[in-house]
Amino acid sequence: MRRRDFLAFTGAGLAGLMLPHGRLIAAEQLLEPGDPALGKRLADAALQAARGAGASYCDVRIGRYLSQSIITRERNVENVTNSESAGVGVRVIVDGAWGFAATHQRTPEQVVQAVAQAVAIARANAKVQTRRVQLAATPGVGEVSWHTPLKKNAMAVPVQDKVGLLLDINAAALGAGADYFNSTLFLVNEQKYFASSDGSWIDQDVHRIWLPFTATAVDKASGRFRTRNGLSAPMGMGYEFLDGERSGRFELPGGVVGYGHSYDPREDALAAARQAREKLTAPSVKPGRYDVVLDPSNLFLTIHENVGHPLELDRVLGYEANYAGTSFATLDKRDAGFRWGSDIVNFVADKTQPGSLGAVGYDDEGVKTQRWDLVRDGILVDYQATRDEAHILGRDASHGCSYADSWSSVQFQRMANVSLAPGKAPLSVAEMVKDVENGLYFHGRGSYSIDQQRYNAQFGAQLCYQIKDGRITGLVEDAAYQIRTPEFWNACSAICDERDFRLGGSFFDGKGQPSQVSAVSHGSSTTRFNGINIINTARSLGA
Repeated sequence: MRRRDFLAFTGAGLAGLMLPHGRLIAAEQLLEPGDPALGKRLADAALQAARGAGASYCDVRIGRYLSQSIITRERNVENVTNSESAGVGVRVIVDGAWGFAATHQRTPEQVVQAVAQAVAIARANAKVQTRRVQLAATPGVGEVSWHTPLKKNAMAVPVQDKVGLLLDINAAALGAGADYFNSTLFLVNEQKYFASSDGSWIDQDVHRIWLPFTATAVDKASGRFRTRNGLSAPMGMGYEFLDGERSGRFELPGGVVGYGHSYDPREDALAAARQAREKLTAPSVKPGRYDVVLDPSNLFLTIHENVGHPLELDRVLGYEANYAGTSFATLDKRDAGFRWGSDIVNFVADKTQPGSLGAVGYDDEGVKTQRWDLVRDGILVDYQATRDEAHILGRDASHGCSYADSWSSVQFQRMANVSLAPGKAPLSVAEMVKDVENGLYFHGRGSYSIDQQRYNAQFGAQLCYQIKDGRITGLVEDAAYQIRTPEFWNACSAICDERDFRLGGSFFDGKGQPSQVSAVSHGSSTTRFNGINIINTARSLGA
């Protein structure tokens, strides 16, 4: 559909899309408020039924999950999708075993029936379970609420305005030299009410936003093409993220612009069109050992895959082995004071980071979120654990890492925001680059490969610049850095200070069977690693 036709269509109030329940609904109608007292009525009915059935513990999650995606390509609107899902999930412990059941019917009678199903499942599990559930104590917090700090609710912005934004940046990129350009806007709003037999009734309103795109330039003589993806990070924010405030802008070496807690998609699209065309004539990298400088827009993915995942306790214990693998970071390494990285390497898990994808007030077990050390001064000190795993670490409390992507999904351990702490001494990106004699500067997320224990990996980038004698000399292509996780982090020689700290993140991080998705951020400042092996990916593919 052409932009002019689409805007006329939506302007007439006919922009309805089919939802799972089979009704046509305008996007803005997703925001209609429900009965504010319904959650507590349903929760109290479930808690009372669980007590009566002999459950030693019960929690209830009443959820309404809204999402919107707008997909465009060049001058056309490809798709607009609005979805709404609502229902109740109930989890109980009976005879030392878990039971879970859910219903989409939000009435006390149906919730009580779901409790009965959960209790029956728990009793069946108890007959074959070899160890009783040990649930870390969590004091009740009474009635509390938390919401993502917003200046502008993206869900409330008219669809035609969001379509107009995407088509405007498409047009700008095409005018700047891109042959093809596609862009997407993803929005998520999770309205969640949690209650437990511990004495908590928690109301939360969580928002996330992401605007990815891809610019493609084609050499018509040879048929070769190159792409450059957008450099924005998904964020736990409202529509204000797209206002392009200059305070959120980072001037980086090589003419690259980075973004913090605001983003100018048009500026990024113009740069993407130009850089995709520049990549067509960039020389292929010469493989070998280099000092590498990694921008946060690139390093976040390495942190996610080779720090965040291997320090999830369920993965360490082998619970994810069948689907996602295990972890080299076994419990004996923590006890032995395993050296994860150099002395300047400090990793923190933080579910409270403002603007992050994983920021909430309480997790899906009612645990107040927190910040804690994973690696301190290069030494492994802790993992990420939920209430029924805390005792394995000798802890008497959970880290608050439980999450479910739907009311109909059982909550389980998910990664917290895991970030590399900034350097303590003043250091800018330009100052870091000046100290590099023979290096490469990686910017943006590229292709990657990892093993099942998160020990060996390789990572590419959107943009890779050659550094010679402290100066960036131009783009190179086909570069990827190879790592063995502890060797890589022990090669960390410098980290820029907090002025350069930025978040990257994964909007659709998969885990579990049945699979669930979650969103998580990873922050860092620009970081240098010495003597890293660089491969030429084109040669590896026989190109």
